Amino acid sequence: MKNIFFKTVVLTLLAIVLTFNIAFANDNSSDEVTIQILFTSDIHNKFYPYDYANNKESNSGSLAQLSTMIKELRNDNTILVDVGDTIQGNFSELFLNDDILPMVKGMNKIGYDFWVYGNHEFNYGVDLLKKAGEASKAKTLSGNVFNSDKTLLADAAYEIVDIAGVKVAIIGMVTPNITKWDYENLKGYTVTNPGDETKKIVQDIKDKVDVIVFAGHMSEGNEYDVKNSGVDDIANLIPEIDVILAAHGHKLVPGKLVNGVLISENKASGQTLMQVLITVKKDSNGEFQVKDKKVNVLNASDYEPDPEILELLKDSDKVAKESANKIIGNITGGSLVPENEIDGISQAQLEDSRLINLINEVQMFYSKADVSSTAVFNPSAKYPEDKIKRSDISLIYPYDNTLYLLEMNGAQLKKYMEWSASYYNTFKDGDLTISFNSDIPSFNYDIFDGVNYEINVANEPGNRIQNLTKLDGTPIKDTDVFKVAVNNYRATSQLTSPGIIFEKDELPKVLEVDVKGEIGGVREQIVEYITNEKKGEINPSSTKNWKIVGNNWDNELRAKLLQLIKEGKISLPASEDGRNKNFKAITTAELNSVLNTEQNNITSEQKQVSILNRAYKFLNTTKVFKVASVNDNYFITKDDFYSLIQDNSLKFNDQIENVIINNQVYFKVKDIANNFGLNIDF
Repeated sequence: MKNIFFKTVVLTLLAIVLTFNIAFANDNSSDEVTIQILFTSDIHNKFYPYDYANNKESNSGSLAQLSTMIKELRNDNTILVDVGDTIQGNFSELFLNDDILPMVKGMNKIGYDFWVYGNHEFNYGVDLLKKAGEASKAKTLSGNVFNSDKTLLADAAYEIVDIAGVKVAIIGMVTPNITKWDYENLKGYTVTNPGDETKKIVQDIKDKVDVIVFAGHMSEGNEYDVKNSGVDDIANLIPEIDVILAAHGHKLVPGKLVNGVLISENKASGQTLMQVLITVKKDSNGEFQVKDKKVNVLNASDYEPDPEILELLKDSDKVAKESANKIIGNITGGSLVPENEIDGISQAQLEDSRLINLINEVQMFYSKADVSSTAVFNPSAKYPEDKIKRSDISLIYPYDNTLYLLEMNGAQLKKYMEWSASYYNTFKDGDLTISFNSDIPSFNYDIFDGVNYEINVANEPGNRIQNLTKLDGTPIKDTDVFKVAVNNYRATSQLTSPGIIFEKDELPKVLEVDVKGEIGGVREQIVEYITNEKKGEINPSSTKNWKIVGNNWDNELRAKLLQLIKEGKISLPASEDGRNKNFKAITTAELNSVLNTEQNNITSEQKQVSILNRAYKFLNTTKVFKVASVNDNYFITKDDFYSLIQDNSLKFNDQIENVIINNQVYFKVKDIANNFGLNIDF
């Protein structure tokens, strides 16, 4: 058994644990009590202020910094909770065989009271999660994941805690969509709807407690249209809840009310600590009622790391840094990604790149697939010709995904490709850029190797893939059969479960899961491939097997736009949340607006200089206009001069030298310049 603070085998303590009534403070209750809940979430193995994937210090947040914050804030009325996605990420695969994972070791030292499982806790299999849970001194909560014998996977679904006489219920749940992301790992286990489970618990305990807290590894909105997979649904379903501790979304929710329920959520990677203060007061019947509830957000970047945590986890830090700094090869043949035409729009998402070809090459090599797909996971990253460290692979492939091999026919493959191509907004007449759908994250745009294809962005989603052929040019038929390599996230989220791409009766067949699992996931396979198969040389070919079509913009206007963007005079339109830096196209109308503004802002003299310089350039280069040369002087007709400079607003003085040629009056260009008060030698 395990109580809120520690596990023990001392039999004399069992009776205390079984009471489920653990005193955080003394028994002398007062008429008014303020309960402090400190909660973290989505730390993703950032136990040190160091980003091992990028191989650099990162003081934006870490468990060590959170420890300092917790020490300063903790009092006798405090409950400390972590709401999941705790052990995965930041080179976590290095520690899977350790007796106790670094995050669990650190949380034990800090003295967490509860640990709610997140979806990424299931990435390495349930056996490892059970091992981590057993090593945790914090009580694990997850009320909607069950073993095959119908017992809970975690220690409990909820716990009732006594804080100075106030009974506080802490209920823990995880998003039900773990069955999509870790389907194979959860075979034999049952995952139920957190709303249904929580409602049953609340009905059972609401008359026994004073405060109800829901700690759910779920963000605000539902995912995949699954009811009660977002905390807003939970708040609307169960108004008896006082406070919701949300997670999973990696976005700051500093406190909002939904149906009277206070909801808050942390940023990811230990960047914030949430302080939830709930004040209760006894009513005339002597019962505690919630009088006030509020949230304070504390930023970890304002705090130094706790020396005790740094000392405790220094060996793990050393292992991770040594791994990060290991040179595994050299990029040759130039950068892995083409140079961006527009800063902020990844060219690797607009044309074939050696980066994508490298990942797909690795996946096809180990799976023996006919077709492979992957995404540009880090659109802003550069991969220049240089030595490459182990840590650099995490920039190429940041996730702990494993490799799946599926069987698809031609119709299924095209349907999958159409889904992916919906990443682009539909190209309209007058557009000068290709933009990305702000509702689709970049990691959900897959690029394919093993086939040739075009994406017509002028067509609506669902009708964009054209000229789909095998690499030898043979058109692909609906009945053709392919082995397709994808990562486990794509397989379980979109391809092997009913949803937006496939109906239940048309799902692709799973041929193999965790392909070459003895090597590791896709990231480890990239390292293995570079090290052992390519002997350290990273020089993938550029296959040029796909391209975008339908973007029939005016090339001259496009060139002007690129120049103005480069000069900082036009910016890419960003979405409100800032996640999509290119959520809509820049149009010809917007370009002309800027050009007209610039034209209106120049002085009359600047305008004249510009016009006459343009005239001078044309006089020396064009034969379109009637330009005559007499005694080394240029002459031009009045109408042709106006036509040449594209402006007839300037006052033209006819009392200047002219000549008659073929019955037409030609004016001396030099005199025209002098007429405008300019000393230009024509």
